Amino acid sequence: MARRSRIKNTFDIETGRSFTHLRSDGWARRCRGLATSAACALVVAFLLGLGSAHGWAEQKNSQAPPKSQPQPPPQKGQPEQPPKQEQPPKPQASKDQMKGLDEQIQEIKTDVLSMTAELSRLEEKLLYPSGTQVAIFVALSKGDTMRLDAVRLKIDGQLAAHYIYSFKELEALRKGGVQRIYVGNVATGDHQLEVVVDGKLESGADFSRTEHLAFRKEVKPKLVGLTLASSGNNPIALGEW
Repeated sequence: MARRSRIKNTFDIETGRSFTHLRSDGWARRCRGLATSAACALVVAFLLGLGSAHGWAEQKNSQAPPKSQPQPPPQKGQPEQPPKQEQPPKPQASKDQMKGLDEQIQEIKTDVLSMTAELSRLEEKLLYPSGTQVAIFVALSKGDTMRLDAVRLKIDGQLAAHYIYSFKELEALRKGGVQRIYVGNVATGDHQLEVVVDGKLESGADFSRTEHLAFRKEVKPKLVGLTLASSGNNPIALGEW
């Protein structure tokens, strides 16, 4: 499966519904397995740490306060003194301990997220080396009011990606967001790209366009940009980013 798409700009976008991309070689799949195993080990270690911290806090809270020592009986001729009332335990120490635990848990979460992001970047480098990497981005023309429903891509006749947009994703694109809809591997040389766009116009009429475009893959990574518009002579514009 292709990597999950993201909006790259000042606007976020949710993950897509489905992706399909070209196959990577066996060496890349083995590297992905190693990176995934490492990420799973980190998550398991994090969960074990949370369980240990929670159990330690419960044990501290369940400890009963020390019992008061019995008072010796009063001697003859001395008035009997009233028993001393026990003071309730001060909860300040327990609160400080819980606060310290919360801070440690937050630090662990931050470390796990940072290491997961680093593993994700390493996985992408291993799966898509620069010599064969191609990435395709989608953006809406500035001021376009089309309601984009779906985009389907084929590279050299093979299905590369099929993405269905949500309302939040469409709003992000209208505000200038850019989505990476596909990343994969292709050989150097000339390639054919088929783009199918489905949506609705502001008037409510259906909008569907299909374009056949060409691009050339060099040794360095290839970044292909698709700018979509519901009006004009070029509804699907191809650009290199």
